[in-house]
Amino acid sequence: MTNEHNELENVNFGQLPTGKNEDVEFSEELADEADRKAQQRAKEADERAQEL
Repeated sequence: MTNEHNELENVNFGQLPTGKNEDVEFSEELADEADRKAQQRAKEADERAQEL
């Protein structure tokens, strides 16, 4: 864990790409249970954000 933590200290997270408003293709055929749960959580989060 310490080695991993030290490596993360050297990462400039400001240079990483962001996924905000990024379209991602969802394939029901390839989705597993975790994918379906994540899709449901994302939908619920979007609905909460619209309420604000």
